Amino acid sequence: MMNCGALIPQILKSYGVDTIFGIPGVHSVEMYRGIEESGLRHITPRHEQGAGFMADGYARATGKPGVCFIITGPGMTNIVTAMGQAMQDSIPMLVISAVNGRSDLAMGEGRLHELPNQLALTSQVTRYSHTLMDVKNLPKVMARAFSIFNSQRPGPVHIEIPLDVMIQDASAIDSSAWPIVEASVAAPQSVERAAQVLKQAKRPLMVLGGGAKKASDSVKTLAEKLGMPVINTNNGKGVIPASHPLSVGGSPSLKHLREELEQNADVILAIGTEFSETDYDFFFLGDLNIAGTVIRIDIDAAQLCRNVKADIPLLGDADQTCTSLLNVLEAHDDLETNKGEQRAATLRQGQVDLRNPEYHAFFSVIDKVLPTATIVGDSTQPAYFAQVHYDCEVPGKYFHSATGFGTLGYAFPASQGAKLGLPDTPVICLTGDGGGQFSVNELSSAVEANIPVIFLVWNNQGHGEIRRFMDDKHIPQIGVNIHTPDYAALAQACGMPGRNANSLPEFEDCLKEAAECEGPFLINVSEAGLVSGYPW
Repeated sequence: MMNCGALIPQILKSYGVDTIFGIPGVHSVEMYRGIEESGLRHITPRHEQGAGFMADGYARATGKPGVCFIITGPGMTNIVTAMGQAMQDSIPMLVISAVNGRSDLAMGEGRLHELPNQLALTSQVTRYSHTLMDVKNLPKVMARAFSIFNSQRPGPVHIEIPLDVMIQDASAIDSSAWPIVEASVAAPQSVERAAQVLKQAKRPLMVLGGGAKKASDSVKTLAEKLGMPVINTNNGKGVIPASHPLSVGGSPSLKHLREELEQNADVILAIGTEFSETDYDFFFLGDLNIAGTVIRIDIDAAQLCRNVKADIPLLGDADQTCTSLLNVLEAHDDLETNKGEQRAATLRQGQVDLRNPEYHAFFSVIDKVLPTATIVGDSTQPAYFAQVHYDCEVPGKYFHSATGFGTLGYAFPASQGAKLGLPDTPVICLTGDGGGQFSVNELSSAVEANIPVIFLVWNNQGHGEIRRFMDDKHIPQIGVNIHTPDYAALAQACGMPGRNANSLPEFEDCLKEAAECEGPFLINVSEAGLVSGYPW
């Protein structure tokens, strides 16, 4: 007999899932019954939050949902932070957990791992939460989850399975995938109206968010067709290659780019972006006040009514909607296709002038030694610099947790998920010595699974960014000058090479050594050493 728990891996495989992140527990072991037969790879983190971050990194790197198997109660409370990060950044994540038996739900009788209402907890960090009350409904619920990932604004989905349902007979249930629901396309009359406005624009500007990542070709063609300079948010990096003459890069939080967005552009085409504070007001300059006509493309109707009013809202998939716009514009051969290149160059130079030379030199070494690397950042000083100044040629080459939910402890596990999804691409983890202590236990996961991530720890002996923030506000430095372990020795204790870099040349040498290593490798980078050890 195949029970419900054993059926889950079979269904997941039919949807193209190849990796599961989880920590087995007495309430979830039945889900592990079918993993070996299905051929799915299982990765064991050291904490459920690590499982969620691994799934997040895997999803960002591959575009496929990351999948987690989680126990009842503490497993769910542990992973909720990672689900919150994925929710804020629209990352597809499927969390499947156990829950107490149907007759015990909400009874409060002190059973193992009992929460009165797990869905009340997960409903705040999911697009869809469901309690499976009968195994016969499992294919329907799975189909709904994967359709959400494909046709709506993605985010976490949580399915909880009561212990008595977990062992129900599933022998007669079809495990094949249901047809995936396709994303919608904007209404033709709205597309026509937007095309007419864009055709008449004198100073158009394009802004890209994470929702445009799968629309690179159509977005680039549209920008070229209209001669539009392109600004991107952190999650929109690389949608337009940084080397493209219309690419401005940077961050819309920079003052001169905000001025272009608010005052100078007469038409703004915003694709797949929330206009959120962490992308557009990172330096706390105030809410946006856009004078020009705003055209917004988004897959989520509710999002089109948040933050910035859309004069022309286009509800639909970014790629298909941009393609529809191009089809309408094809008949117009009188468009000036090069009018935005000089504007883009001027805006691009404006952000180059603001670059910090120390951080720029640090990333220049990375690009020199590992030009094709994907960088996964935490909330740390170089990541804040990268949010504004580090540009990419392709989507997904750089991402971090500093925007959106802003969690700490993200990069150690998320970089491992990214590497599992991109086995042929070098992957670099960039974390701080303070944030790294939130998830330093996941170094053992990398050694156990032999995941060859290069871990860079930017060490400024504590929570450096918050120290600066306290100083600026004349607040005593309390709680920020924390004890920092010897990260190189800690890495060696976990079973990987650990090195210290106290100057830029030492960092380059360590990075070259790490690039030749076939397993995980950690470099502890001294902020004080890099700053003082280079002739700025």
